Amino acid sequence: DLPPYALPTLRDSDQPFEFEISLYNRPYKLQFYDTKSPENYTLLRPQFVILCYDISSRSSLESLSKTWLPIVNGHYNYDENLPVMVLGLKRDLRKQWKQEEVGENRQGLGASSVMPHEGVQTAQRMLCDLYAECSALTGELCREVLHDVAKTCAKTTTADGAKGDGVLSECAVM
Repeated sequence: DLPPYALPTLRDSDQPFEFEISLYNRPYKLQFYDTKSPENYTLLRPQFVILCYDISSRSSLESLSKTWLPIVNGHYNYDENLPVMVLGLKRDLRKQWKQEEVGENRQGLGASSVMPHEGVQTAQRMLCDLYAECSALTGELCREVLHDVAKTCAKTTTADGAKGDGVLSECAVM
């Protein structure tokens, strides 16, 4: 089933992807940057970092702690309070494990899809602030993820948090 709303088509050339959202009776502009190369992410000073992985690929989840978290911790150490979220993408591609795969997976074999509790546990081990999942194809949980991002940005972009002066606040999200 398609969501009851239309998701925008995003192209790399359209970056940053901007979303205006109202939260706490206050407008916010979220600017998302898709940073897949060092040339892109080293130039940014985000107020929020989202580490994404593909739910249908166990290796992409493992790369968050092995590759991406050290980069974030090393390059963005200017702000020890920088919120970091782990976001599972392609939720629609998750395959449910069969009983025999559960036993095999304990030995590092078996199903490649990442189950929600595994994503949460990885985010907790990495000391990340938030964990979420969504599917851009079906729209499942996309609005909820955007709302969670906006709530966190609202609390971190001004000294007074969400109780600022009413001016449109901007939050750069990487």
